[in-house]
Amino acid sequence: MRGVAVGVTTAATIAVGNLVGAGRGDKLEAASPSAEKSAPTADHARLPSNRMPTMPTIVAISRAGDVSSGGAGRAMVHHPSSGEHGQRSTPRYSLLTVFDGVRTLAGVEPCEPDGRPALAGVRVVDLTQFEAGTSCTETLAWLGADVIKVEEPTRGDQGRSASSETPGMDSFYFLLLNANKRSVTCNLKHPRGRELLCRLIQDADVFIENFGPGVIERLGFGYDEVRRINPRIIYAQIKGFAPGGPYEKFLAFDMIAQAVGGAMSTTGEPGGRPLKPGPTIGDTGTGLHTAIGILAALYQRQFTGRGQRIEVAMQEAVVNFCRIAYASQLLWNKPAPRIGNRSVMGTNAPSEAYACKGGGPNDYCYVYTTRAGNHHWERLLHVIGREDLLDDPRFRDNKDRFANKDAVDAVLMPWIAQRTKREVMEALGKAGIPAGAVFDTDELINDPFLRERGMFCTIEHPVRGKLTMPGWPVKMSDSHVPVVSAPLLGQDNQQIYSELLGCTPEQLEALHSEEVI
Repeated sequence: MRGVAVGVTTAATIAVGNLVGAGRGDKLEAASPSAEKSAPTADHARLPSNRMPTMPTIVAISRAGDVSSGGAGRAMVHHPSSGEHGQRSTPRYSLLTVFDGVRTLAGVEPCEPDGRPALAGVRVVDLTQFEAGTSCTETLAWLGADVIKVEEPTRGDQGRSASSETPGMDSFYFLLLNANKRSVTCNLKHPRGRELLCRLIQDADVFIENFGPGVIERLGFGYDEVRRINPRIIYAQIKGFAPGGPYEKFLAFDMIAQAVGGAMSTTGEPGGRPLKPGPTIGDTGTGLHTAIGILAALYQRQFTGRGQRIEVAMQEAVVNFCRIAYASQLLWNKPAPRIGNRSVMGTNAPSEAYACKGGGPNDYCYVYTTRAGNHHWERLLHVIGREDLLDDPRFRDNKDRFANKDAVDAVLMPWIAQRTKREVMEALGKAGIPAGAVFDTDELINDPFLRERGMFCTIEHPVRGKLTMPGWPVKMSDSHVPVVSAPLLGQDNQQIYSELLGCTPEQLEALHSEEVI
């Protein structure tokens, strides 16, 4: 057989999960390591994860119609999934090898990329709204997952109208958080709407929601019910606070999470009031944490064959972003302070945004030198022509420089004030000194390099027309997903309900007239 083959020497090959990237219409073939002797039975490909076949085998799979051509096949083992509501219509695949009792993914001979993105074949049922949940599912969509956004029929995701400058038009806020998704409408308060969602869940890989506490359970789609429908599903939930805690029933948005997660307590000037950091780490930061958990759960399912529940509390995600503040807590045995633009550790200088030539609101450049030695400081003195300070006892090491931070600032400020922020950044950066100009949103969105790289993309929205928005920052050599516009409300009803659920045009019309979709 030409194409993909996997060599197994002292190991046994077993299917225990589903590799969601396997394509439809794949064919399964099996052969022993030598001259196709002792071909494994079909039962070998269906053993539960706690049973191992006794003979080492080679199991190969190739795309239908492409076995003899050496095409882009994948070495995997068939593992049919089942749920209480019936068999999955399309089989999924996995290949695992056990070496000396330790499970590892089997080595597969490299083949040319087939053009499919990393999460091709992963289907996400998305019941998220606003930002924390939608940022997670947009991430999955940009990695290639098929994200089906399920929305209430009359107004959809509340983020559609939030902050919109034109009534009835989707907000920029919504458009920037829902790219590359498909939208269906579904009235979950109607019995037939709940039936539609059940049918979508049956063949999904991921279910995610971020409603207020208790809402999803009242709608009838808590974890136990969704797991009953599809035991292999990854069920993800985002809430403001962790379940079982004193605040579990409280609502939260980004700024609430930043307050209760500690970010605001360390942001601001010394002696001043706490300030909310600009980036929405409470929302999108939580969404990214959730996406990491989902990816890990999809991988673990290869070994267990089971889905699992993922719970991410916004408060706890912000705590994780504040990890270095806890180094300060441990170092000084007191709450991490507000220290302006300086490092929260409070152990080195310079570490500040300095005013540059121009005098604009963002004409500043941040200059930082490491606390792990004097090399940055010494380079800095050479660049600004102050070699006379190399042996100054006030600046002997990072502790001395921090103790004399005002003197450090007085050394740097005159030199920096004579130059633009870009000139400062370039001069210091070329000398190996960490420095960053304070770029605003307008400067970034019009940066030609970031445009060329795809960090900012111009898309075509069916109502708003051309729109430039941030893209996805993770660049992968074998996974490319062009940014496409967020969908209009219910834009994909016909395609999804007919192709996935087999609804006829007459049935769709009836569902619409009954206000189900």
